[in-house]
Formats: sequence, C-alpha cells, structure tokens
Amino acid sequence: MTRLSLAVCAAVLACPLYAAEYHVSVKGSDDNDGSASRPFKTISAAAATAQAGDTITVHAGTYRERVNPPRGGLSEARRIVYRAAGGEKVVIKGSEVVTGWKPVRNGVWKVTLENSFFGDYNPYADLIVGDWFDDKGRPHHTGQIYLNGKSFFEKPALDEVAAAEDSTGASGKTAPPYTWYCRTDDRTTTIWADFRGHNPNEELVEINVRPSCFYPDTPGRDYITVRGFRMSQAATQWAAPTAEQVGLIGTHWSKGWVIENNVVSDSRCTGITLGKERKTGHNVCLQDPAKGGHVHYNEVIRRALAIGWSKDTIGSHAVRNNIIFNCEQAGICGSLGAVFSEISGNHIFDIWTKRQFSGFEIAGIKIHGAIDVVIRNNRIHNTGRGIWLDWMAQGTRVTGNLCYDNSKMDLFSEVNHGPYLVDNNIFLSKTALMNMSHGGAYAHNLMAGLISSRTTGRETPYHKQHSTEVVGLHDLEKVGDVRFYNNIFVGAGASAADPGNGKRGHGLAVYNDAELAMQIDGNVYLNAASPYAGEANCVVEAGFDPDIKLLESEKEGVVRLHLTLPRSRKAAPNKPVTTNLLGKTAISGLPYINRDDTPLKVDTDYFGAERSGKNPTAGPFENPPQERCVLDVWPPGTARGCSR
Repeated sequence: MTRLSLAVCAAVLACPLYAAEYHVSVKGSDDNDGSASRPFKTISAAAATAQAGDTITVHAGTYRERVNPPRGGLSEARRIVYRAAGGEKVVIKGSEVVTGWKPVRNGVWKVTLENSFFGDYNPYADLIVGDWFDDKGRPHHTGQIYLNGKSFFEKPALDEVAAAEDSTGASGKTAPPYTWYCRTDDRTTTIWADFRGHNPNEELVEINVRPSCFYPDTPGRDYITVRGFRMSQAATQWAAPTAEQVGLIGTHWSKGWVIENNVVSDSRCTGITLGKERKTGHNVCLQDPAKGGHVHYNEVIRRALAIGWSKDTIGSHAVRNNIIFNCEQAGICGSLGAVFSEISGNHIFDIWTKRQFSGFEIAGIKIHGAIDVVIRNNRIHNTGRGIWLDWMAQGTRVTGNLCYDNSKMDLFSEVNHGPYLVDNNIFLSKTALMNMSHGGAYAHNLMAGLISSRTTGRETPYHKQHSTEVVGLHDLEKVGDVRFYNNIFVGAGASAADPGNGKRGHGLAVYNDAELAMQIDGNVYLNAASPYAGEANCVVEAGFDPDIKLLESEKEGVVRLHLTLPRSRKAAPNKPVTTNLLGKTAISGLPYINRDDTPLKVDTDYFGAERSGKNPTAGPFENPPQERCVLDVWPPGTARGCSR
C-alpha cells in the first residue's frame, strides 16, 4: 500500500461516518422510517435504530415508556444524542393514566387492575428495600399515585387512608393528606386513594408503572447525550452504594454521558444515578449482616477494580443545568460510577420532603468515590443534606455552590483522606459543614451555620493520584489534617453562641484539640463565631451581625443575597490559596493539584472575577463594597449587583 493510500485510510478513519437524524412524534408510527416526514411514534423505536454518531430528535408530547438504549456511542465525537426538539415540550413518564375509579366512602375511591396491566414489573408488589434503608417500621412500595401531578402519601393500612391527618413535611408546612394504600394478589392489584373531594374520573390520575424513564439494562452503553426532556413519575428502588443504582435516569456503569437541560422530578427514590452495576454486589449488607458495612463496601471496591473500574471505562460524565425535585432519596447519586465527572449548574430542591422513610443515602448530591469529580455552581436547598461526599473524595473540587435551607447540613464529608478542595461556596443552613475526613481544604467560603467535627474507626481507601487504583486503607480516629484559608464564619450571636470547644460550634474552635496538624489562616469570624486558638492572622468581630438574608424572586428567576461585611475583614494579610500553600495530605501523601496535573490556584471568586494575587479578600466575593451589599447569586453567571 502506498503512503498516499495509508494517508487516505487514516483520514477516513479519523473522520466521523455519516450521521443520521431520526425523528419521533406522538403522531408518528413505529412502522415509519424515522424521517422528518415519517417519524417514529416511540423513542424506543428510534433507539433501536440509531447508531453511533446519530441524533434522535423527539417532538412535543408525552411519551409513556422506559427508554432502554440498546447501544451507546463510540467516542465524544461519535455519541448518540437524544434531544427534545428546540422550543418544544417533550415529556417522558414512568406512569400511566388510570380511570375507572369507584367511590368507597368519605372521599376514598378504589380501582382494581389486572396484574397484566403492569407487564413484567408491578411497583405495588415491590417494596422499597436496600442496604442502609430505614423503613421506620412499615412497608413502602415503589409505586406512587398522582392527582394532576401532585404525589400522595402512602399509608400502611387501609383504615389510615380515610382517617389521615394533616402531614407536616420537611419545609414545616402542613399539607392536606392525599393518601393511598394498595393490596396485590396473584391476579389483581387494588389501590385505594383519598382524593380530598376530587372525582378521579374527571381529573388526571396517574400511577407509577416503570422502574425508570431512561436507563440501559446493561452496563457499558457509553457516550450518550440526553438533552432537554421533562422526565417524571418513576418507581425507582432504593439506590444503595452496595447495589445497582437505578434512577429515574441513570448511566448504569458506563462512560461519557451528558445529561443536560432536563427537568427531572417525582422519582420514588432517586432522580439521576451515576452508579455501579449489579455483579460486584447488590445489597450485600442485607445478605450478610454479620459483616460490617464498611468491610462489605471495601470488598465491592475490590470487585469493581477486578472488572475494570478505571478512567478508561467508567465515569467522565457531565450532569449540567438540570432542574431536579420531588425525589425521596437523592437528586443525584452515584457509587463508583461518577469518577472523573462534572456536576454543574443544577437546581436541586425538595428532596426527602415526605420523610416517610429514611436512610444513609439521602442528599441533594450523594457521591461515593468522587475521584477527580467537580461539583460546581449548583443551587441546592430543602434536601436534608445538601452535598454528601462519602468515601474516596480525592482530587474532588466543590466550588461556587449555593446551599441553604437544608435541614441536616450543607456539606457532609465522610471518611475521605483527600486531597479535596471546597472553595467559594455559600453555605447558609443551620449546619454548614459536618467533617469526618482528613485531607480537606476549605478556602474563601461563607459559612453561616455550625461546624461539626467527628471521628470514626472505619478504614477506607486512598488511591494513586487521578486513579481508581487503591494504595491502602486508613482509619479516621484522629481529628486534623484539614486546611481553612480565607473563609468567613458567622455565629448565632452572643446569646446563642456555642463556645465551639467540643465537636460542634460556630467557627473553627472545634479544631482546638486536633491531633493531626492543621493549617488555618486568614479567616473572618463574625457574630460570636469562635476562632481557632492557634490562628494568629484572623479577624474577629464577635459583635458584628452581617444580617444575612436570602431572597428568591420567582418572577425574575434570581436569588439575591443581602449581607453586610465589616471593613476590618481586610485587616489581615491573606495568602493566595495555591498548591504550594496547601502542601500534601497526611494519609494519602498527595498534593492539591488540578485534574490535568497543573498547579492549583483559587484565583477567581464565586462570580468568576479575578482575585488579588497578593492579598485576596476573605469569603467567596472578591472585594465587594464594605457596607450593605446585594448580590445576585443565582443563576450561575449572573452579573453581580451591589448597592451601598
């Protein structure tokens, strides 16, 4: 073969092959060819046809199906794209409309369905169960009932449906008791529901019938884009880190997905999953409760490595600019499968609001194994726990997030050895940070809630840099090896001040007795927040109340932060936060560097404005006005506005 022939072959192989576009319309037919003039009727029909490099454009309408993509793309350049047509409302639902309700008594109606109605999966015969799930002593099904889009509360007994009292959810607001109950036998499923005076045969009543809306049944369906859909009402199961994690939409142990600009809501458990597969273990703690959960999970990690868990095969997803709400476990979760991913620009709220069950996997964002994961510019509120980094947060960066009204805490860092960086965040809930980790660096944050420091004897992994390969295990029995630079801590005032000399308090006095070395410098303590005893370069204004207020404007679509900062905050010379300043972690022995191996610099603020390279301003905002300030802090990229 000549050199010219070789060059032509190489050029052909380097270029993407012909890419087709397939169309889907509720007015189409699956017997069509998927062209614009002859569209398919279901997304699944288009999925069965599309090959690497192709695009599936879905037009306006409601599609009641589970999309199970039979294949993925081959690379970033040859992915399969599923997209809603521009400017059109495209809905994918895991539910079906149910009619034929019959009145029973006192506003309660019932419907009886043949089990064949549900196909191969009946959510009303499937209980929510899994490792670290707390059912609070009663059954919970993966099914759910909706009246005009509003979900109901499940009751454990029929006589509790009509007798239901007003229920108070996570927000503290009393809700009318729309309730339901079900029974299933070998042939039929009967559902009773209290519609509170509504006639269900005259309004839209839907019930969950599918375990997800968009989820491949086999791992390794790589390089898929899902863009612009409204997905809701799925009968998702509890997504434990030791189980296959099935979400309303999920990547199922794949690589290179883009999930963007979607609205994801009303998942029985989790909205978006970036999780593991089933062969490495599925709820292994329930199967062998005699063994500690951390032992089981370490074994799961070893099995994952044995089947190829690495940057080459798993993760590197982008989950961005989605709206996620009304999920009772998590907005986004992932065990091992989220490595090397970026989660950015998402609005996550109203998670775990019914609180009929509980467990250790509940958060706005819950990631196990956040190796080289970036969590950036998300707005997270009313979620219980906002962001939860659980195990193996290494090379992780949590930056520019807005967290508030989370009843547990804004950030929980559990059993990590670092290095990981938390910078330029706004944490306004009653508890800002619960830290049970080594190797974290916190820089330029605003923390208006409590700081909690905890220890544990559990041994958890640390890895080679930018790698899933495990170097060793270590416990977290000693407090310390944490860095705090240029943060603002706000207390609750002198009358409510916690001295902070225990494990919980406002400010950094909780670390006064740390056994491992601490790096603390340049922080500002306001309104009776307690400083770290060993911090010489800091500003303490015990009597200064910044009067923080956060106002949400639905009409304008923005969130505004009102606060006042003291002039004295510039009294201390602050060090720029860099790789050299942060040093190396005590346990993993690694430096703080970027994912591309370049040196780390916290050289921009919450808004992306350049920071001073000599004396950067404490807190997330570089050099704001010294008096009363009003800042537009959401959506990401909003131009900040200040008033004196």
